[in-house]
Amino acid sequence: MPGLLSVSFHLLLVFKLVAPVTFRHHRYAELVRTLYKVHNECPYITRVYSIGRSVKGRHLYVLEFSDHPGIHEPLEPEVKYVGNMHGNEALGRELLLQLAEFLCEEFRSGNQRIVRLLEGTRVHILPSMNPDGYEVAAAQGADSSGYLVGRSNANGVDLNRNFPDLNTYIYYNEKHGGPNHHLPLPDNWKSQVEPETQAVIQWIRSFNFILSANLHGGAVVANYPYDRSLEHRVRGFRRTANTPTPDDKLFQKLAKVYSYAHGWMHQGWNCGDYFPDGITNGASWYSLNRGMQDFNYLHTNCFEITLELSCDKFPRQEELQREWLGNREALIQFLEQVHQGIKGMVLDENYNNLAEAVISVSGINHDVTSGDHGDYFRLLLPGTYTVTATAPGFDPETVTVTVGPGEPKLVNFHLKRSVPQATPTRRAPNSGHGGRVLAKPAQPWVS
Repeated sequence: MPGLLSVSFHLLLVFKLVAPVTFRHHRYAELVRTLYKVHNECPYITRVYSIGRSVKGRHLYVLEFSDHPGIHEPLEPEVKYVGNMHGNEALGRELLLQLAEFLCEEFRSGNQRIVRLLEGTRVHILPSMNPDGYEVAAAQGADSSGYLVGRSNANGVDLNRNFPDLNTYIYYNEKHGGPNHHLPLPDNWKSQVEPETQAVIQWIRSFNFILSANLHGGAVVANYPYDRSLEHRVRGFRRTANTPTPDDKLFQKLAKVYSYAHGWMHQGWNCGDYFPDGITNGASWYSLNRGMQDFNYLHTNCFEITLELSCDKFPRQEELQREWLGNREALIQFLEQVHQGIKGMVLDENYNNLAEAVISVSGINHDVTSGDHGDYFRLLLPGTYTVTATAPGFDPETVTVTVGPGEPKLVNFHLKRSVPQATPTRRAPNSGHGGRVLAKPAQPWVS
């Protein structure tokens, strides 16, 4: 009997040590407590901050993971996850809370993969972009027949149709010429968007995000840009047509990484739909205007995809553990994808950082720019590329670089200031000076 009790006690102790976090839905107050709980457990690698408030005044909290929270380290890329953009699509919200607890626990336990990830990557997690909509959806429960209840924000606006329309401009520029990146916003853009959308736009303009995923529900597929088809409407109907970005092959790879690391997404048959490899071009599925993933690509350096993760928009609580186990590896692998291609510093002759230098890759009609610290990141598939760095007032520099399948290749640029070209002087005909050049009168010094 004592031996049996000893074995029982040992099993109880082991279970206590490895018992998973309780899998349940978190209302707003519980979500906030969970974020601060993770921060309190891992204070040296986390930071909680708010990017703004919802219509009803709820904070849009972000949990940051980094070995130096609150600080951008040059050559360390920034990545983000955004969940619960549609308030009734709850799985992404819960997965991101589980991911936060997982990263903290694994870092503390010395998991070298997670330690390496967080020491070389700054990760930002926004579990809920639409906390007001979520509270409405949660109040009716997972088994309610109200399929769209809580989808929009408190003003009844679908936040994934609320970003400034930049696709119209890029499609025009591709045909007639014009900028292929960082398209400007209209002067009155703030008056055209909801508070949650404005907060996210200001957030992604404040950090040099390189990679992102937006977590949704209602299907199981990894969806990549463009979301809006080239001909969005034909005679009043939404036109569905594959509409690739200049980085189409890269986006397909990013989507496949998630799909094949996921428990079942890659199988293709899910929720009554079939997507080969578990991925789709957004516009090929259905055309969506003013969406967030296209906006990220066209206005910032960020490559974002949309992850549809469950047939049920608001899964029952008992399904959450299975969903977590099906998504855990994919969530980690996707974060690791930011470490590919090339990265480096753009400096002048005196080794000063050059911000907003343009990095162009020959054959890919989409440029990126260096950040405030002069560092840049360009996601690329393995291959050989001709890369050029340009900045106003400096001579461009071009290099040829071969990118492998592993870590990004370090490619630094040192730009030299342009030498002003002398203005050609003209000979004065019939000047009476024997054809000599007439010098211009000296200009007065203006102080």
